Amino acid sequence: MRDIFVTLLVFAGLPFALRRPVYGGLMWVWISVMNPHTQGWSFAPTFPFAQLIAAVTLISMIKSREKNPLPLTPISVTLILLVLWMNVTTPFALFPNAAWFQWNKVMKIMLMTFVVMMVIRQREDVRRLVWVLVISLGYYGVKGGMFTLRRGGNDRVWGPIGTFIGDNNALALALIMTIPLMYYLMHDLPKRWMRYAMLAAMGLCAMAALGTYSRGALLAIVAMLIFMWKKSRHKLAGAALLTALVPLALLFMPEQWGARMDTIAEYEADHSAMGRLNAWHMAFNCARDRFLGGGFAMYEPMTFAMYAPIPSDVHAAHSIYFQVLGEHGFVGLFLYLMLGFFTWRHAAWIVRHSRGHQDLQWAASLAAMIQASLIGFAVGGAFLSLLYWDVPYYLMAAVLATRALVRAHPGVIDTDRQRTRQHSRLSRPEVESAQTRRTGPEVK
Repeated sequence: MRDIFVTLLVFAGLPFALRRPVYGGLMWVWISVMNPHTQGWSFAPTFPFAQLIAAVTLISMIKSREKNPLPLTPISVTLILLVLWMNVTTPFALFPNAAWFQWNKVMKIMLMTFVVMMVIRQREDVRRLVWVLVISLGYYGVKGGMFTLRRGGNDRVWGPIGTFIGDNNALALALIMTIPLMYYLMHDLPKRWMRYAMLAAMGLCAMAALGTYSRGALLAIVAMLIFMWKKSRHKLAGAALLTALVPLALLFMPEQWGARMDTIAEYEADHSAMGRLNAWHMAFNCARDRFLGGGFAMYEPMTFAMYAPIPSDVHAAHSIYFQVLGEHGFVGLFLYLMLGFFTWRHAAWIVRHSRGHQDLQWAASLAAMIQASLIGFAVGGAFLSLLYWDVPYYLMAAVLATRALVRAHPGVIDTDRQRTRQHSRLSRPEVESAQTRRTGPEVK
């Protein structure tokens, strides 16, 4: 039944995708993030739903009368440069066959990321994109949270097999990033019972994240909650709520969960943590030795034999930062960090320029919550190989579209002009007085 249900949903949506490219982009986000076909037991897991949706979306873009150019901003340009740099490093990869296989998958993800950036334009498109992300990831959060409560936290929560978030640590990070987006949508819901339902879903996502036994996720959720509290208008109430709920959630988890979290401070005695450090040393040494890095799929025994302090301890990168450093060198790391920097600055610009405009409060709230999600990803991603996971790139697309909408608001343009005039008026007397001091009094 699951296979048939997913198939009917996809084929029912294809005519809409053919009519408007934005629906195809949203369908792609749903199928690539949620991976609903993996929940089937028959033909669905191997059916090429993603390729079908991508093909229909591209055809729709070609035949559509809507103009969908790629918005050229620091975010999109930096992403283009990063993708181009990946194409430079791949021909010189340490393991060409494996590298080209991974290159094929990554380029498909990046192509559709650019498509999403092109088709998400209007406020309703942005809202739908956020809803698709929340539903896609929240499904596993609600289910995982109920599992954690039912089992008393004694069994781990895992994601869908064969996906980016199949690992327990990756699923935990995905759920943590979903919570701020849920918080944003909660304030947009018209009915009180809907807001309570969304609040319950947020709590279940948090419990599911704890139920993964992920130590990196614990650090990520702490960083994210601190940021959300700082951005909250009701800091005292928020602090009281966190003080009441967080200890209850932690006390609910069993003793074995607490013992695992305690190993954060004792990483030298933890084999998993030391394996990560070994992989990070390998990536750094490889990047220092090879300007272009090791290329895609470089985590093989031979690479560790050449560059790792402990050659026999072979691991994946276990860090988005060391993953891009090892695979694409210091240039790749620089471009990736700049991508995050520009996304953060764009979101901060939205928050700053939406102040004083009641009809833009949605944009300020969304940008702040995307920042909270990105903080979770920046902290949790330091311990996971999720460089090519597409959700952060979709959040960048939401930031791009939201910034364009805020910039097009007439009140924002007038405010910018007023600030420029005020700045010029304030600076002109200073310049004139400086010139007077420089030239001295006029001699008659």
